[in-house]
Amino acid sequence: MHTQPTPSLAYRGLDSMSLDELEKVFLDGITPDPELLAGWVFRGCNTPDWMRLLGIKKFMKGFWRSRGQLYGYNQPVVQDSLSKPWRAQPSDDNPKRFGFYSVEPVDSTATDNAYLHALLLDYGQGGNPFYDPSAGLRDYLVQVSADNPDLYLGKAYFALGPKRVPTFSFFVLERDRRGPEHRPH
Repeated sequence: MHTQPTPSLAYRGLDSMSLDELEKVFLDGITPDPELLAGWVFRGCNTPDWMRLLGIKKFMKGFWRSRGQLYGYNQPVVQDSLSKPWRAQPSDDNPKRFGFYSVEPVDSTATDNAYLHALLLDYGQGGNPFYDPSAGLRDYLVQVSADNPDLYLGKAYFALGPKRVPTFSFFVLERDRRGPEHRPH
């Protein structure tokens, strides 16, 4: 596992791809090893450029393990250039954490079974308040290639009852720093 202060060329390359190109990379990806996610925070970016207008182009995702189960969270970051390091808000020493989710292998018999080779990040199982819109998110996550355990590609859906609505959005994750080993506040 390798960290660097700014995104790799492979990371930036994924961010510049079309939806069709990202779909191919996603379908060719492999199932991530949950053990390589636990205890780490990853720099993230939503690939559509219009996400910049919403102030959510850049973000961070962290993962921790509790009683054998993997969970995760999101962190807002300063929305500056992708060539600059990710800086948590309000600060790296005291980051805000929100949008919690459970992480499981995709179950072929479950409603959320679109990509059997992915991990499912289920915000409906993350303990978010019922009124929090993030509870409807369902993200699928793959490792981009077998030889790089630091680079991941995600695809987001939104749950509306039993229906799953694609958001037409991919996100890229790359290992950034160590994170909490337990549920952060």
